Amino acid sequence: MKNLEDELGVDLLNRHARGVSTTELGQQFYDHARRILQEVDRAKEVMRSQSANPSGRVSVGLPTSACRGLSQPLFQALAVRQPNITLHLVEAMTSYLDDYIQAGRLDVALLYDHKAFEHVAWTEMMVEDLMLVVPPDCPLLAEKEIPFSRLAQLPIVLPGRPNVLRTVMEQFAARHDWTLNAMDCDSLPAIVKLVCQSGYFAVMPHFAFTEEIARGLMAALPIVDPTPSWRLSVVVSHRTMNPRGSEAVAEVLADVIAGMVEADTWRARLIGEKTKAELMRVSSR
Repeated sequence: MKNLEDELGVDLLNRHARGVSTTELGQQFYDHARRILQEVDRAKEVMRSQSANPSGRVSVGLPTSACRGLSQPLFQALAVRQPNITLHLVEAMTSYLDDYIQAGRLDVALLYDHKAFEHVAWTEMMVEDLMLVVPPDCPLLAEKEIPFSRLAQLPIVLPGRPNVLRTVMEQFAARHDWTLNAMDCDSLPAIVKLVCQSGYFAVMPHFAFTEEIARGLMAALPIVDPTPSWRLSVVVSHRTMNPRGSEAVAEVLADVIAGMVEADTWRARLIGEKTKAELMRVSSR
C-alpha cells in the first residue's frame, strides 16, 4: 500500500495506534477501483453471454453458383438455431469473395478450391463434380455422359478469368493439351438464357441449376475421362469484429451444407466428419 501511495503522491490511509482508516482521497480511490472491478465483472458476463448466445451482425459471402440454392435453407436454419444473429448475405464470384474475406470485409464465406492464406480459419467441406449443362432436347443426352475431350468441339460458356471455375477447366484441359472453345460470361441468368435459347453449353455444378433442371428447362451430363471437380470450404476471417457470431454462423452453414449433401439435394461428396475445432483450423501459411 505504501508503494501505491508513493506512486500516487498522496496518503490513502491514516495510520495510528488503533489501526488504519481511509483518508478522504483514499475513499475516493477505493470507490473508483470498486467501479472498475464491477465493470470488469460485467464485461466477463457479457463475454460469457455472447459465448452461449451469439448475437450481432455477421456477413456471409456465397458464390453465385451456390447462392440461389443455399440462401433460403441457411436463413431458415439461423432463424431457429441463432435467432439473435443478423445475417448480411453477399453474393459474388469466388475470386471476389476471396479478396473480401482476406481484407476483412466478410466474416464468413463459402469458397471453391480455397488456397491457404493468413488471417483465416477454414475447413474443407466437400468435393463437387462439374457437369456439362445442355438444353433439355440436346441429342448428347442419349449418351448419358460425355468425355472431356469432346468439350473442345462444343461452344461453351464459362465465367471469365480469374474465376475459379474457369481456372479449373483450363487446368484440366491443359494437362491433355486440349483447348476449350469458351465464351466469357460472368452472369448466371445470362448463362441460363444462352443455354436454353441460343445453342450454347455451360460447365457448372449441378447445384447451380437445380431449379431449371427440375422444371425441365435444362439438363446436365456427367463429364468423364477426366471428371473435373473442385472442393468447397467454409472460411472464417480472423479479422471479424464478431468472432462468436461468425463461429456460430460457420457451424450452421457447415451443418446446412452437410444436410443437403446427405439428402442428395446437393450432388457432392462430403469430406469426413466436420467438427467445431476443424471449422476454426488456422492456416499455417
